[in-house]
Amino acid sequence: MKIQIHAIGKRMPHWVREGFEDYQSRFPRHIKLTLREINMPERAGNADILRLKEEEGERLLSAVPPDDVVIALDEGGKQWGSRQLAAQFHNWLADKRDLSLLIGGPDGLSRMCLERANITWSLSRLTLPHMLVRVVLAEQLYRAYAITQNHPYHRD
Repeated sequence: MKIQIHAIGKRMPHWVREGFEDYQSRFPRHIKLTLREINMPERAGNADILRLKEEEGERLLSAVPPDDVVIALDEGGKQWGSRQLAAQFHNWLADKRDLSLLIGGPDGLSRMCLERANITWSLSRLTLPHMLVRVVLAEQLYRAYAITQNHPYHRD
């Protein structure tokens, strides 16, 4: 199974890369977690935010393979506890389709991304910086995998 995170924004601080790579390295060979960073459109002081968001959405969706299950990260999405996410992760593994997770820019995901998504997921009711979401997402996916394997990483 391939799990590809498509995220708007490049040039993340080293701690973001290191945190992501730490969790990425914990997955077994049959689960490949990758991060695809997509350039953010130029933003000027008087930028049309809706247009920029739509452009980001087009860039994200153009990177998604057509048969992937698409999961949009959005504050209005479903919220799962760790065990619920593990059950969902188990279903994704059984489905044998690859996953594409979408992380928008500072203004969130476009309408197109939300409409294309098979699932809309909210990591938290808190507002998280989109660079931090990469690390939290990688950790939560690993935690869900660990639960499905009865690995001691997750403690109730």
